Amino acid sequence: MSKKSDAYDDALEQLQILLVETQAWTIDEGRKTLIVFEGRDSAGKDGAIKRITEYASPRQTRVVALPKPTERETSQWYFQRYAPHLPAGGETVIFNRSWYNRAGVEPVMGFCTPAQHEQFLRDAPRFEQMLAENGVNIIKLWLDISKKEQAKRLEERVEDPLKRFKVSSLDSEAQSRWDAYSGARDRMLDETDHKAAPWMVVATDDKKTARLNIMRHILRTIGGPGARADKPDGDVVFAASKASGRLFR
Repeated sequence: MSKKSDAYDDALEQLQILLVETQAWTIDEGRKTLIVFEGRDSAGKDGAIKRITEYASPRQTRVVALPKPTERETSQWYFQRYAPHLPAGGETVIFNRSWYNRAGVEPVMGFCTPAQHEQFLRDAPRFEQMLAENGVNIIKLWLDISKKEQAKRLEERVEDPLKRFKVSSLDSEAQSRWDAYSGARDRMLDETDHKAAPWMVVATDDKKTARLNIMRHILRTIGGPGARADKPDGDVVFAASKASGRLFR
């Protein structure tokens, strides 16, 4: 094992210990923690979530990855299917993709109308503001990846039998519609970044570095024991409001 790998494993272990301590604090304090993972296909959402939840409390932690909406759900208020999964006191909920499907894949792929897209961009900040006013600590992460690295990872998915469940019929669209996804992302970050729930962008071409810095950001944002975490690398995790010229295109 290389020294670099040893350093990663040591850093990961220390952050996971701090995550356990911090979650114990949120449980004792009755805090509601909501972490939203968004990003391009293959940007590393699953891997980061796995490391964050590996030693988390199973009773107070949920990872939510909702399937395609049913016919009934498509007739509901858009946020209705997400509301039952929101955290109660002492709980941590992680959305592996969220209501922000309507800001990315849905408009790009034509799964929603332009009017529905516009309505969402107006409603999302108001919805999140209500959550924040009711004590939900919202952490929103956009995982960014270069086109070249994405192509490499998508190809690896197809070739690796253990990654069968990562392969999607939409994978091929990620590259062919790259520019459309970039435009949708830019507008989403611009119109749904607000004080109650700001967007943070994570550069993920180096997956291990991204994971460690995601964990540091989450810990410091939650506070309590997490405040002891090192500050994330500003070249890896940075505010969407300061992302001009730093996003992959």
